[in-house]
Amino acid sequence: MAESKKCRQYSAEYLKFHFLPSKADKRLPTCLLCNKVLSNDSMKPSKLEDYLRRCHPDKIGKDLKYFQTLKKKYEKRPTMHSMFSSMSESNDDGLPASYNISLLVAKSEKLHTIGEQLILTAVEEVLKTVLHKSSFDILKRIPLSKNTQEVQRRIDEMSSDIESFLCDYLRTTHFSIQLDESTLLGNEALLLAYIRFVMGEEIHKELLIAKTLKTDTKDESIFNILSDFFKEKSIPFTNLVSVGTDGVPAMVRRYRELISHLKRIIPEIKCDSLCCPPTTSSSEKFE
Repeated sequence: MAESKKCRQYSAEYLKFHFLPSKADKRLPTCLLCNKVLSNDSMKPSKLEDYLRRCHPDKIGKDLKYFQTLKKKYEKRPTMHSMFSSMSESNDDGLPASYNISLLVAKSEKLHTIGEQLILTAVEEVLKTVLHKSSFDILKRIPLSKNTQEVQRRIDEMSSDIESFLCDYLRTTHFSIQLDESTLLGNEALLLAYIRFVMGEEIHKELLIAKTLKTDTKDESIFNILSDFFKEKSIPFTNLVSVGTDGVPAMVRRYRELISHLKRIIPEIKCDSLCCPPTTSSSEKFE
């Protein structure tokens, strides 16, 4: 029976012959000078030294430090994989930038075209004038089209993500709600619901609901919007501990009736003094 062929292993001593183990297969020696990969049978000091003498005679007599420096350069050399990874990372940086710019556009309450017409133009000017860098390669990585639907899509995605996060959190914690009304251009009534809750030992206030009152502004319609939203998002009504309004007399009269609806579900709910029915002793103000 034939004996199995011995597989030689790389030794750190082979660096003095300018050889490293191949990245693809550590059993194969790779020449630092010409990048040629030899067979495992060549993994012998005598054969490696012979290769150095035949192929790179000008490097004979170089000390170990020379090859150590060469090794560092070899390991840092750019490869196709590293170049594509670098390009991918650079391109990926442009996407969050476009979302951040879309958020700035939303906060500015300006036309969505301002993103490319003004913001990117301003960034281009800073890159050229202050940093003296070409703006083309950088700006092309920021997908921010003049098409307002693209900016709107990003704003909608961020809004949906925030709403999802809030609803997940409200399912597990107590919170207060403040109701307000606003009128749109078409004389439509808009119900606004702001919530206040504690997270990380800090009090947070966020807009939770902004819905048009399609039928009327009566207390029952307002209650139905709240009830439908809480059911849709699986938020327990019992997590709601207090409710308040902005104190406008017309709203106070309606919300007194709304409180009656809420108290049927949450008997212990608190409300501000304006919003509570006269029989209620609570005087806690929602701030």
